[in-house]
Amino acid sequence: MSSTAESTPEEAAAPPGAGGARRGSLGVLLGLIRTARPRQWVKNVLVLAAPFAANRMFERDVLIDTALSFAAFCLVASAVYLVNDAIDVAADRAHPTKRTRPIAAGIVPIPLAYGASAVLFLAAVAVALLAGWPLVIVIVVYAAAQLGYCLGLKHQPVIDLCIVASGFLLRAIAGGVAAGIPLSQWFLLVTAFGSLFMVSGKRYAEIILFERTGARIRASLTKYSASYLRFVWATSAAIMITTYALWAFEIRQRVAHNSVWAVISIVPFVVAVLRYAVDVDGGNAGEPEDIALRDRVLQILGACWVGCLALSVYV
Repeated sequence: MSSTAESTPEEAAAPPGAGGARRGSLGVLLGLIRTARPRQWVKNVLVLAAPFAANRMFERDVLIDTALSFAAFCLVASAVYLVNDAIDVAADRAHPTKRTRPIAAGIVPIPLAYGASAVLFLAAVAVALLAGWPLVIVIVVYAAAQLGYCLGLKHQPVIDLCIVASGFLLRAIAGGVAAGIPLSQWFLLVTAFGSLFMVSGKRYAEIILFERTGARIRASLTKYSASYLRFVWATSAAIMITTYALWAFEIRQRVAHNSVWAVISIVPFVVAVLRYAVDVDGGNAGEPEDIALRDRVLQILGACWVGCLALSVYV
């Protein structure tokens, strides 16, 4: 028999203990890293939002506290991913693509996944403690909400959307509380409804893809209709744009030189939202970071928006 023969689907989905080569320590380590999903850490740049908007990005203490909040969220998010994949191992093994995940494929034993998750969570708390108890509280609240999602809340309509969206909101809050920066009510509302806009848009795109191609979707989506999710992301977009405009006028009044750039930033912000909505409406909205990385026009609009905000706050 040829040594280059491909593994059968049954072998690919085999439980822990199958396949001698996969039991190697290096394979297990790489499997843990894959399950921790470091690619998702890009979401944690949201911790920079509050310091940036408050014109305190370049203060030494603020930079240190923001870096600590970024590291803490990387650790706690990876801890949650490990628990999620360990809980969903049976469903993942029956899934055509998720069956290749390290835990489902038998590369990473389930007890090891839980142990690594506990270590990462404790490390996240320890790192957060360096910035102060407020950040520790945010980290614990994030972990509790996400674990609740993994343990069953993801099957509850609307609640699942809110929990996923809260993850983005808590990241933005973390950057502020870690550095002791007061958070504007408009900033919090923009972040909250912006998060809900992206989450509901992603779910809407998944349903549209299912209706067009029959592709398998997550079980929780069977409780939604495309029209309902379209209503949610359209409503979220409207509230997000309104609250952003109010926040922009607040920034203009707050800065000493009464810069008009904060108001001008409303234009690229709204156009960027409309551009993102094109992907949502077309059923092409995957992970937000994937859309941002492949859409050059959206990148330009984002750069113009950030540039306008920077001019309003720092010039």
